[in-house]
Amino acid sequence: MRNAAILLAGGSGSRMRGSVNDKVLEPLMGLPVILHSFGAFLESGEVGEVVFVCRDDVQAANIKDGIKKFFDSAADKIEIRYTRGGAERQDSVLNGLREISDKSGLVFIHDGARPLAGVENVKKLGRAAEADGAAVLAAKVTDTIKRIPDGADARKCKLEDMDRSRLWAMQTPQVFKTSEILSAYEGIKKSGARITDDVAAAVSKGIGVTVVENMYPNPKITVPEDIAFIEFLNEKSPSKEAVAKCVLKAQKSASKGKK
Repeated sequence: MRNAAILLAGGSGSRMRGSVNDKVLEPLMGLPVILHSFGAFLESGEVGEVVFVCRDDVQAANIKDGIKKFFDSAADKIEIRYTRGGAERQDSVLNGLREISDKSGLVFIHDGARPLAGVENVKKLGRAAEADGAAVLAAKVTDTIKRIPDGADARKCKLEDMDRSRLWAMQTPQVFKTSEILSAYEGIKKSGARITDDVAAAVSKGIGVTVVENMYPNPKITVPEDIAFIEFLNEKSPSKEAVAKCVLKAQKSASKGKK
């Protein structure tokens, strides 16, 4: 039995306002955004296979080049596979699930535009999913949340209170038994339903999910300003040293190649 990870690299990046060519390939502390997550999975020892779900062949080729540059021995430790994304996130996840070679283990599903998940979170999620069958990384909601009543709009409405002690902001990775979440996504595909995350797919099949609290920021790159913010956060990240070593190794390798 071998666990796998799906790294979603597609997405149109429309809200980046044309500031970068590809947000998951944008350098972050010297390392492409999506390879921060790849490095966390590699270092965690939790997975034996990684599937990159890519927008096109050009993106896949760039990711391959990045792995060769920064993780030259990765292919000796895990199997790396590539597949094409779909029209919606849920289609991309399904394509990734279908690509996994060993469907008897767990699968970590992760958005490649969240580079700060970190090794320790991957390990905690793995332990929780091994024990309970499914786990999700999440943060407690600390803001006061109000809800607009059904049928009302945002003008002069009587906002409803919500109990924030029961509210969690979903993040990724989200981890499941591969065969179960694949069945859930196949059912969603057949029904034509639309979902926004993998937990929703699990719930559609009656799968209970354990919430693993993330004690560190784990934002998703959505707008151009997020890159500078995440670079600042990365200075405080537990995985900072691992990223620095990876970049230094690639620089030394490049230097030798020029001699």
